[in-house]
Amino acid sequence: MVKNLFSRYIWLVDTVYRAGQLTFEEINERWRRTDMSGGEDLPLKTFHNHRQAIADIFGIDIECNRKGGYYYYIGNADDIEKGGVRSWLLNTFAVNNLINESHHLKHRILFEDIPSGQKFLASVIEAMKEGVCVEMTYRNFWREEPFVTEVEPYCVKVFRQRWYMLARCPEHDGLRIYSLDRVEDMDLTENKFLFPVNFDAGSYFYNSFGIIVYDGSPAETVRLRVYDSKRKYFRTLPLHHSQREVEIRDDYSVFEYFVSPTFDFQQEILSHGDEVEVLAPEHFRKEVGEIVRTMGSYYQDNQ
Repeated sequence: MVKNLFSRYIWLVDTVYRAGQLTFEEINERWRRTDMSGGEDLPLKTFHNHRQAIADIFGIDIECNRKGGYYYYIGNADDIEKGGVRSWLLNTFAVNNLINESHHLKHRILFEDIPSGQKFLASVIEAMKEGVCVEMTYRNFWREEPFVTEVEPYCVKVFRQRWYMLARCPEHDGLRIYSLDRVEDMDLTENKFLFPVNFDAGSYFYNSFGIIVYDGSPAETVRLRVYDSKRKYFRTLPLHHSQREVEIRDDYSVFEYFVSPTFDFQQEILSHGDEVEVLAPEHFRKEVGEIVRTMGSYYQDNQ
């Protein structure tokens, strides 16, 4: 039920956003043409309930212009056009809905699958909306058996084809990150929690490359030497929002970041092979260099 509602919200936002403005009659006409409708009308009361839910979940306002025919439009469309989480969520799920509505084209539209988002993401978002804890059966990579825990979901973040939930774990009195693809079962509870008014998800991950945040690795200036054509990839898809190209030579460029040099950032650098070299800080250069030497030893022929 939650998943179906979520799809309806996304459809409504995307329909109004792409059209610019629509009357309720025009929205209902388009709704009846979808598979979700079953050929039935969209009740006006349901439409207004969806508007409110969309504002609560996405911060997207479907407003009404009462002059000239009661047209509905996205009041804060500029926020979507600027990018960020609203734009990403809308584009991602709208495309998914569009593909589901275009069965005859499915074999011609190829994209990366994010399995963890299909089963539990809607439930987590619903829990955040209602301010209730979730109880889940979770299996991590360090325990042989899954365990049951109840947590307070703060935010969700996608990284490397996986959805993650940042949640406060009352048992440990601290924030923990949980990968949704390791959740075996999840239920919303009736236990309410108070979301801290001073917590900002964007600020929490601001200096991180991915999803790893810990006190032992504060943000610092990292300099990378990027060789040859790889520079073009870095320019078009920066590794981090702090990326600056500070030096340009014939065969390489130096990119500078203010980022926490955590394990996931380290793995990203290594994934580029011999086209990227860590210049600073020295401790991070040594860490990556040691991994490279270990990898090289795997390929040496035994004499």
